[in-house]
Amino acid sequence: MKNSSDILSIAKETLLSQSNAIANLANLLNNSFINAVNFILNSKGRVIVTGIGKSANIASKIVATLNSTGTPAVFMHAADAIHGDLGNVQQNDTVICISKSGNTPEIKVLVPLIKNSNNKIIAITGNPDSFLGKNADFMLNSYVEKEVCPNNLAPTSSTTAQLVLGDALAVCLLELRGFTSSDFAKYHPGGALGKRLYLRVSDLVKNNELPKVSISDPLTKVIIEISEKRLGVTAVVDKNDSIVGIITDGDIRRMLAKTTKIDELTANDIMSKNPKTIHIDAMAIDALDALENNSITQILAIDDSNKYVGVVHLHDLIKEGIF
Repeated sequence: MKNSSDILSIAKETLLSQSNAIANLANLLNNSFINAVNFILNSKGRVIVTGIGKSANIASKIVATLNSTGTPAVFMHAADAIHGDLGNVQQNDTVICISKSGNTPEIKVLVPLIKNSNNKIIAITGNPDSFLGKNADFMLNSYVEKEVCPNNLAPTSSTTAQLVLGDALAVCLLELRGFTSSDFAKYHPGGALGKRLYLRVSDLVKNNELPKVSISDPLTKVIIEISEKRLGVTAVVDKNDSIVGIITDGDIRRMLAKTTKIDELTANDIMSKNPKTIHIDAMAIDALDALENNSITQILAIDDSNKYVGVVHLHDLIKEGIF
């Protein structure tokens, strides 16, 4: 059995070996990559990504990345393609074919069929002199010196190289299309990632109470307001609902530690002036940043007229899965 240091040594060697293989890909990029990107960018069709074995798994991930970054893509298993699924390839579609050797039987059958339909082929292969490499319209070299597998057999470094080239294609297309975070949000409406991109302060405060007191209200009313609205805070506002201060439950505790003579105290005596605020149209992630940067758990929301409209609590962000 390997000891702890041996396990870490193997893991580090694996990571370093793969990182070196990826770094070398930069030396293999050429005009064929540029031409492939421009062809996809100007194409009226989709991108069909195909492969066999572990390359098929990589193809599936590349499809997911392309779709999520604005390039319509479809996965097609190379073995299924020659048994009926070739119908997935429509006019104007571009086919990315992935194969380490470029000489697998399925690839040798599939490539001519694609070319007979006048669809362009982008090869991702570690063997430019292979059948796939020579018959592709664009050849992206994914060559790695060896697999990180000690027997140089299990696809490891080679599949990592394929994946990284697919990411490079997707990112180039993303930037050339001017794909923004707003566009990204359209394709990721669910989960924490989507919420980070579309959820706004207005979405958070609409279900919260609106605790507020005036500057002259007695401390007893302040305590009741904080307790009843259950947000651990109240805004102090003027007659126009403009914020003049803030009082938290922490402020109440600190005040009681100093004195128990509260009968004559008002909101003005205990409030903190110039509290942190955020616009109601700001992104929820911006509210989180404001809370973290100022080491606070609540922030007051305002509208275009600087009027008080709600409270964002850290618990709101945790509930939405943003924190």
